[in-house]
Parts: sequence; structure tokens; C-alpha cells
Amino acid sequence: MNRPTQTRPRVEHLDHDRIDAALARITMVARTMDSLYAIPGTKIRLGLDAILGLVPVAGDLISQAIATYIIWEARQLGVSKLTLARMFANTLVDTMIGAVPLAGDVFDVVFRANMKNLRILQRHLEKRGYRPAAERTVIEGEYRRVA
Repeated sequence: MNRPTQTRPRVEHLDHDRIDAALARITMVARTMDSLYAIPGTKIRLGLDAILGLVPVAGDLISQAIATYIIWEARQLGVSKLTLARMFANTLVDTMIGAVPLAGDVFDVVFRANMKNLRILQRHLEKRGYRPAAERTVIEGEYRRVA
């Protein structure tokens, strides 16, 4: 039985504008989930992940679902299976430990799985030759940094 193979385009073959748009969405979600609010008088930031974690079970499941969106976006960009596995491991650790009452809420503030996943994705893209829009300018149909 032959199964049609449906492969995603690799990062190297994607349009920079498409990657920029995906990174903007992922950055917004990661910051909202992990560092939306600053606690006055401290350098501590927390996001909806920590707030949702206060609701037993359901809050952690909602946070996991939102974190899975970031992984889905990365998959759409064609990142490697290893990168996806690392991102999934971060969200799994965040969900499992975050489900522990009280200690899990503190862990959510400190661990910031979504921001970690954003950095993993950015490093993966940079290794594949992608540069953020702020670092590019048009030169000979190619994007390069102007300093």
C-alpha cells in the first residue's frame, strides 16, 4: 500500500516574510504566556501560564494547548524533528511540574517553557541561514545585514 508522502518545506526554502510572520505570532504567544506582567518593585515577570496554573488541572491543560501551538507553528516552518522534540520536552516538563499544586505555580514563573521554545526555534532558524527582518536589506535579490 503506497502512502502519498506529504512533506513540509524545509526552512531553507521558505520565504523570509513567511518566517518573519510566524516568528511574530510565536513571539507574541510566548511573551503573553511567560512574561506579560512585571511584578512591581521586582525584576520578576509572569504571564498567563502562571496565572492559568492557579486553576487545578484545567489551567495546566489550557497552558499546554497554547504551548502546543508554538510547536505546531515550528512544524509548519519545517524545523527538524530533533528541534520539535526539544520543544515538546520543554512543554511536557512545564505541564508535569506545573500541575503540582503551589510548587508548580512557582516553577511556571521560573521555567518559562514558551520563551525557551522561542529561543530554540530562533537558533534553529539562524543555523539554517535565516536572519531577522531588522538585520536584512535587499542586496542582489538576497537579504544581508547592513552595518
